Amino acid sequence: MNKLLFILLFVSQIIWAQTPFEQGNQYYQKENYQAAINSFESIVNAGKESAEVYFNLGNAYYKLHKVAPAIYNYEKALLLSPNDEEIKTNLDFARKMTIDDIKVIPKVGFQKLISDFTSKYYYDTWAWIAVAFAFLFLAFFAGYYFSKKTILKRIFFFGMFGWLAGIGLSAASGFYEKNRINNEKPAIIFAESTALKNEPKVNSQEATVLHEGTKVYILESIANWKKVELTDETTGWIEDSAIKEIK
Repeated sequence: MNKLLFILLFVSQIIWAQTPFEQGNQYYQKENYQAAINSFESIVNAGKESAEVYFNLGNAYYKLHKVAPAIYNYEKALLLSPNDEEIKTNLDFARKMTIDDIKVIPKVGFQKLISDFTSKYYYDTWAWIAVAFAFLFLAFFAGYYFSKKTILKRIFFFGMFGWLAGIGLSAASGFYEKNRINNEKPAIIFAESTALKNEPKVNSQEATVLHEGTKVYILESIANWKKVELTDETTGWIEDSAIKEIK
């Protein structure tokens, strides 16, 4: 009897020692996706965010064919880990479940060139590139200072200006990318279907009907209405209860 009690206590301690993340993973492996969602969301509700938690949440919602929550959580994961190819792949799969087929109109002009260049890396990555260039600048400065030969001094001297330009370019790219990301206000439609209206009024004419999982960008807010833009540059007003902001 004492041995049985000891075993039960030991097993219960192991169960209670598990983190919600580990529990969520176990539920997911057992295909108990709703329980996995509850475990992962308890982490988010506690104020602890990570790309892994949002990614696993997206996977669990995807398995339950819940389009909007799946896309929303993949988007949240991508914000925290923008270069993760697995997140991007799963997000593309989830987007294929949406009803709306909205074209993406590419930007043109000088601003597009800048955006294409700076968006190659996240702004944190640009910061690290600037730091790396700074170390190379110091190395070339040391080479210039200690070199005895004129040819080497010239090489290190011009090299310093090259790395200095690299520091400025990477720092400027990082600031531009951070500002671009901060100015964007993406959101996901959670309503099964909702009208995109020409004015922020219930009785206003409908421009189109949007469905769950579609991504929009918030331009402005009035009362309980949001003016949004689609990826095809269509704009209109939508009730704020129909969408959930990603950040």
